[in-house]
Parts: sequence; C-alpha cells; structure tokens
Amino acid sequence: MMRITLDSEACQGHGRCYTLAPDLFDSDDEGYAVLKVDGEVPAGMEEQARLAADNCPEFAITVED
Repeated sequence: MMRITLDSEACQGHGRCYTLAPDLFDSDDEGYAVLKVDGEVPAGMEEQARLAADNCPEFAITVED
C-alpha cells in the first residue's frame, strides 16, 4: 500500500498538487495544500500521488510504496 505525507511547513502554496491530484489534495483558506486522505493512497490513485510529489517545487510531498 502506498502512503503519502505532506510537510505543511515546507508548502509555499504553488497549487500544483491540488491541480494535478484533486482527489488527494485541497487548499486551505490561504491557498496552502492539505491532504484529503489520512495518509493511505486509495487504490487507483497512485499515479496522482506520484505526479503531485514529482511536481512539488518545495519537495513537500513524499510518497512511499
């Protein structure tokens, strides 16, 4: 099972994660990312998780298989 974590302190609010993976991420009132899942990536969303992590300019997203 794949796990995903978000380092909220590293997030600068670029919005790439919630644009590329809207099933996994949302934004708060200030435009910073928040996870919509509890850390476990639901089946079928692994590619979204990898895409979000690969495109985060702050490296705030980590995925682990």
